[in-house]
Amino acid sequence: MHKLIICLVTILCMLFLSSCSMGGSRVGMLNGDSDEKKAAAKLEQVIEAIKNKDKASLKALFSQKALSEAVGFDDNIEELFDFVQGEVDSWEKSSGPSVSEENNYGHVKKVVSSYYYVNTDKQKYFFLLRDYPVDTDHPDNVGLYLLLVVKAEDEERIWDGDEKIIYDGNKKLSHAGIYLPIK
Repeated sequence: MHKLIICLVTILCMLFLSSCSMGGSRVGMLNGDSDEKKAAAKLEQVIEAIKNKDKASLKALFSQKALSEAVGFDDNIEELFDFVQGEVDSWEKSSGPSVSEENNYGHVKKVVSSYYYVNTDKQKYFFLLRDYPVDTDHPDNVGLYLLLVVKAEDEERIWDGDEKIIYDGNKKLSHAGIYLPIK
């Protein structure tokens, strides 16, 4: 009987110790959930700034790098406020977020791209947010890098390499700040 108990305890310990590798690590799953919640919170902040036409709040969400690389950032805020028509009444996740994380001996850089449909009482929009929540070596990179907004019916066009919005053929293009490619 004593040998049976020892065998059962050993088997249970092996199962518990190996369970993290079954179906992905628990830490990875928790981080993914956390990234999704943080991306949704960032979207809520963007929507709130748009609702209130609050330039300062919207600008504060962007990284110093994005602000320095963006062309006509303040004008683009005005265009965004004019472009999004009606009162925002709901939003839903389109896909993602997609997360890229590098950790090189404690030097951490993370990029979160999230995709949403934002509904107003007049129109449905597609929002793409590219956020750098962590960059231990370059703190000026931390924050939103890109906010791309189009009408939902134009979403397919942004992925078309011939349109040269996100891709030029197969080459990924980089945009900083607020980008309204199709008005």
